[in-house]
Amino acid sequence: MTNAEISAIFSDIAARLRLKKDNIFKIRAYEKVARSILELKEPVSKLVAEDRLKEIPGAGEAIAKKLTELVDTGRLAFYEKLKAGFSEQK
Repeated sequence: MTNAEISAIFSDIAARLRLKKDNIFKIRAYEKVARSILELKEPVSKLVAEDRLKEIPGAGEAIAKKLTELVDTGRLAFYEKLKAGFSEQK
């Protein structure tokens, strides 16, 4: 998974949380990490492998766990659940 793909997922998470009127600080954290990932010179997968996710601006413990899950499995349970919640509202 490329940094651009990972960034897009985290941007979408932020947008969906904004629609749900979630905590603004949580939303901003996802937006910040999405921007930071786009600016990285190294792949996120390398940072995961080297346990260096804390070097990404905005990546706290919770987001670091999500990044690891996404890189290791190719999917993110939190994101899947969030998307499912939106499809149920239609």
